[in-house]
Amino acid sequence: MQSDAIKKGIARAPARAMLKATGLTDADLARPLVAVANTWSEVTPCNFHLRTLAEKVKEGIRAAGGTPIECNTIVISDGITMGTEGMKASLVSREVIADSIELFVRAHAFDAVVAICGCDKTIPATVMALARLNIPGLVLYGGSIMAGRFQGHDVTIQDVFEAPGAFAAGKMTAQQVTELEDGACPGAGACGGQFTANTMATAISFLGISPMGANEVPAVDPRKLQVAIDCGKAVMELLRRDLRPSQIITHASLENAIASVAATGGSTNAVLHLLGIARDAGVPLKLDEFDKISAKTPILADLKPGGRFTAPDMFHAGGMRLLGKRLREAGLLQDGPTASGRSLFEEIQSAQETPGQEAIRPLANPIKKDGGLAILRGSLAPEGCVVKLAGHERIFHSGPARVFDSEEAAFEAVQKQQIKAGDVVVIRYEGPKGGPGMREMLAVTGALVGQGLGESIALLTDGRFSGATHGLMVGHVAPEAAQGGPIAFVRDGDKITLDVRARRLDVEANLDERRAQWKPPAPRYKSGVMAKYAKLVSSASEGAITNA
Repeated sequence: MQSDAIKKGIARAPARAMLKATGLTDADLARPLVAVANTWSEVTPCNFHLRTLAEKVKEGIRAAGGTPIECNTIVISDGITMGTEGMKASLVSREVIADSIELFVRAHAFDAVVAICGCDKTIPATVMALARLNIPGLVLYGGSIMAGRFQGHDVTIQDVFEAPGAFAAGKMTAQQVTELEDGACPGAGACGGQFTANTMATAISFLGISPMGANEVPAVDPRKLQVAIDCGKAVMELLRRDLRPSQIITHASLENAIASVAATGGSTNAVLHLLGIARDAGVPLKLDEFDKISAKTPILADLKPGGRFTAPDMFHAGGMRLLGKRLREAGLLQDGPTASGRSLFEEIQSAQETPGQEAIRPLANPIKKDGGLAILRGSLAPEGCVVKLAGHERIFHSGPARVFDSEEAAFEAVQKQQIKAGDVVVIRYEGPKGGPGMREMLAVTGALVGQGLGESIALLTDGRFSGATHGLMVGHVAPEAAQGGPIAFVRDGDKITLDVRARRLDVEANLDERRAQWKPPAPRYKSGVMAKYAKLVSSASEGAITNA
């Protein structure tokens, strides 16, 4: 066992003495040591139930002959920090979480690992850590929140983010906003639409690093506890078979993950995160591959933010196995090993469709014939950018630029109703380095939709979007403004054209002349973790990974 390095032999007596002080016995130490890396926190509903799941995972590990030892990491709540300076910490936390799990497991020579995740960045972070460690392991997602209720219909946190814009436009009263916020989030679990958390939970199931069927069980469903026990047992089987992440995370399985994102109209953040996972797994993956796969993948899941249903609805319809069955029939999946111990195709074969369900469309009747993402290039984005196609029909927009050098400035203009139909809202200096941290723009996009402008404007940024964003929104514009990318030289009134069919994002202006006059802005942080991140982080087109 790898753990023998810290626990076996006379020379390791001091280590055993300290381990025994925690309650472990000689019998415990004779078994494989399994790390349970938890991302529990009281700050967010996405993760605050994970302590309970961790206990059940440990129960499963013990039942299968292992000795679990738990650690914890930080978590940053995207939803709570959205629209504030704190949101800059969100993407940074992906690296910190992955680093902390890697350090804990490496330092103590664990034999295997189960990582438990909830809020957005904890999901890719746990997978990135497993990819780096390459010891038997799996990831368990804590599950989706159930839908909230407001005025007799289901709502999600997306509705609450759109409420400030509706209030500013006189469409909602302050009392109605309060009633909505009181009812939108009824308990534990990550945001219920196919936002970033559920998008990534889907992606890592098709990637194979999470057991198929485990992630989709909602957070408060009593069956989730048995899922956690089963995951504890499953990791011991992975250890017995010596099945490692490098055998599961392959180019083929990453293509499966991309297809699942496209078919569910998932979050654009999946592009960043799957690029990051691929890098840590040592698998070559290029930005343009997302466009290639998405272009041939139909949108089959009718999920919010663009559709009608939530992740629990998809689960009850037949879940990821049913989606996988559809994708396999379309020739869009490749078989391979998964953390359940069965192959992907074996898992899909057991799909059961609920009669009359409407959440997952048949292949003959897709929501759209091509998938939910596209990669554009052009004079404004020579290294590429990402546009989400689910939830709207527009694929062309041309109009005057309204330029803002921060999210706060843009949000203020929206709330003052200074954005007009036809405008192209440009938010820059919010990229990986410039932010730093590449904030999501949900406060701005939600307010625009709330004011009824979602179908008549376009927005582009070198920052990111929440998975709850919908409308013609272009993110991850690269190179970013802080690196002297073309977006830095755009001025109010410049004509910007976004043509999805041609895969182009262009501006009519003499950018070379303006480039000569441009000076890089001073770093927003001069010390601490944010300054360190800004120095190390790569372009969004490479996954905003930190380089050694």
